[in-house]
Order: sequence, then structure tokens, then C-alpha cells
Amino acid sequence: MAAIGGAAKALTSSPMKWAVGGWSFFIAENFILSENRSYLISQLGDDGYHAAYGTLSTAAMGSVFYGYFRKVKGAEPWLWSAMGPAPVGAKVLGFACLSLGLGMASQIPPKLQMPVHFAGGVDAAPDLKASVPIESEERGWKVRCPFDFTDKKDPDSPVHGLERISRHPGLWTFGLLGLGNALLVPSIPQRAWLAMPAMVALVGGAHTDSRFRRGMGGTLTQEYDRVTSNVPFAAMLSGAQGNVLDAMRDFSEEVKPLNAAIAVVASGLWVLRKGQGNMPLRSALR
Repeated sequence: MAAIGGAAKALTSSPMKWAVGGWSFFIAENFILSENRSYLISQLGDDGYHAAYGTLSTAAMGSVFYGYFRKVKGAEPWLWSAMGPAPVGAKVLGFACLSLGLGMASQIPPKLQMPVHFAGGVDAAPDLKASVPIESEERGWKVRCPFDFTDKKDPDSPVHGLERISRHPGLWTFGLLGLGNALLVPSIPQRAWLAMPAMVALVGGAHTDSRFRRGMGGTLTQEYDRVTSNVPFAAMLSGAQGNVLDAMRDFSEEVKPLNAAIAVVASGLWVLRKGQGNMPLRSALR
């Protein structure tokens, strides 16, 4: 009973209310204003609607960051010693979330490639009429641009790259990075605050899909809706993109490997740094 009472007290504490309240306000005001967009524009005008939207969103995010820095960060109770290392399980799950989130973010810039490569030798596609292989160019190391700007998207495929993971990769990048960091901190209110962006992605993505299906603010075709999902990997693993193994193979061919590798290494280094502890002690009583 004491444990239940302690848990209830922690969930209703001031830091926890600040951890969840600001993000909940942000989700609610976006949901209400976007759902009633047409009516509000008819009453306030387009400029008035966007002014109200911007004002409320700014106020919501102001409360989010005020709560974090003034009420939430490092607040009690803790799941483990604030000065000690994070449990192994928390590090593993944190690394997985951070790698996926940062890996998705890494796919936005152009494809990275080694700035030097070995060129020359036998042409990969020689003239079929020739009796001997064709030397394509002088053999040797060549310098090239570290970015590959070529677009290899298949025009016949309804999905490509990050779309295979989620219709809303930007939202889920934000959410997964928050979840990954939440797993590495012992403070329960701070964990809740860091995990809330995943709720923003879940609710915000679902509401955006709902509006687009009704033609409000955008479109979502039936085919694209069928082969993609809001929740990461749901469409791929459910078979909506065809055979699961084939979909995973296609995704592996579409991803930018060096970008992803850098993201995974960076995530690992971050987990090693944050997961070792040494968090400054702070009291939840302010």
C-alpha cells in the first residue's frame, strides 16, 4: 500500500504535472484549432486564425520549456541513483530509439560518400560487340564530392525510403529522440517530459491523417494510405508493402548507408556519455 501511495503521489506531484501538462496543452490546442480551421477562419479571417494559432502555440511551448527548466529537470523521484549509471536495459533500449530517430534524421541531407574512390579497370557494362573488355578510364584513386545528389527514387513505387517507416518521419524523429533520452535519465518527471514528444507524434500524426482523408488542409490518397502508416514500421511489418522480407530489402537499398552509420555511432557515443550517470542532484521541492 505504501508503494501504491508513493506512486500516486509521484504521479500527482507538481513536477509531473508540469512534465505532462505543457505538452498536453500543446497537443490539445493544435487539435482543436486545426479541426475547427474552416469555422474559425470564417469567424476570425485567415490572418486572425493564424495569429490565434501562433499565439496559442507559442504560449504552449513556452509552458513546456518553462516547466522543464524550472520544475522538471532532475526532479524526484528517481528510478536509480541520480549519480549512478543507467541500467543496461535502459541503455540498450535508449540506444535503439536514438539510433532509429537519429538514423531517420540522417536521411534528410544528401547521401554521404567517401571523398575518394578507386576508379578505372574493366567497364562494368562493356560493349557486347567487342571481343575484349573495355577499359573505362585510367586506373587510380580519384577525388569526388562527399555528397551524392543523385535521386534514385523509383517513380513506379508508391513509397520510398523513410516513407516505408512512417508517413510522418519528422514527427517520429522528434519522438524517438525524446524516448531515447528519456530512458537514460533516472528522474521520473524528466522521463515523462522527454517521452511526451512521442505522444505528439502519435496523436498529431493520426489527426493529420484524419484531416487529410477528409480533404482538410491536404490530401491522403487511398493507395498511399494503404501502403504507409503513422506508427513506425506498422505498414512494413503488416505486409501492406508486400512481402515483409522484400520490403525490408527494398528499404535497405533505398537508405543512405553512410549517413545511417554515422547516426548509429553518434547514438552509441551519446549513450555511453549520458548512461554513465553523474547527473547533478536536485530536489523536487522548489
